[in-house]
Amino acid sequence: MRDYVGRGLLGGRRALITGGDSGIGRAVAVAFAKEGADVAVVYLSEDADAEHTVHLVEAAGAHGCALRADLADAEQCRRVVDLTVEELGGLDLLVNNAATQEVVEDFAELTTEQWDRTFAVDIAAIFHLTQAALDHLTPGGTVINTGSVNGLRGNSRLIDYSAAKGAVHALTFSLAQALMDREIRVNCVAPGPVWTPLIPATMPPDQVEGFGSQAPYGRAAEPDEIAPSYVFFAADQSSSYYTGEVLAPTGGETLPG
Repeated sequence: MRDYVGRGLLGGRRALITGGDSGIGRAVAVAFAKEGADVAVVYLSEDADAEHTVHLVEAAGAHGCALRADLADAEQCRRVVDLTVEELGGLDLLVNNAATQEVVEDFAELTTEQWDRTFAVDIAAIFHLTQAALDHLTPGGTVINTGSVNGLRGNSRLIDYSAAKGAVHALTFSLAQALMDREIRVNCVAPGPVWTPLIPATMPPDQVEGFGSQAPYGRAAEPDEIAPSYVFFAADQSSSYYTGEVLAPTGGETLPG
């Protein structure tokens, strides 16, 4: 987000962003910081990457911290919410962005262990984190989930991931209705192909080479192109009438139905 210029849209807000050590999560953390928010990022194991995100947040003039956790564990989900509130003094914005995926060419080879792990990280963690955050989110609080174009149209090589992301979209719709009386908005960003470290880490080299070329734009997005969608949903000035929405920056792909 080197060229992003903030306008103070999130001044005084406190954000928890999962999967904030790289990719979309890092870009969102920096964008939020440039808009005036203090930011806690949750990461799985890449200490140096998380520390770099915090450095970028603090370089933007905000307070940042990194929290290491495996969000497949419900107790760790609750712990990072408590630690965020302790570190930042409260919680206004929750971005459920962490995810895992692994390509499987043959459905018959998809293991129970992979299925369970994908659902634990990609959807169950959102339930645990959001429920824990309810003790702290005040009226005007916002939850933003990261979905995927694969959750909108499926993917034969990412069946578990696509199913979990479809559940993220449905959970977004349901939570938006359930939390309306609390004046907490719940929305979702469902990107198309995006260049993040997850891609080369989980795909064969021949698939990485052409990644994103199927999009009408002919390329994958950069995280910096997706992060402003999260700022839009986080800022009352731009989205106060939006809840239960799935915004899909997919590079021109249209999905009927």
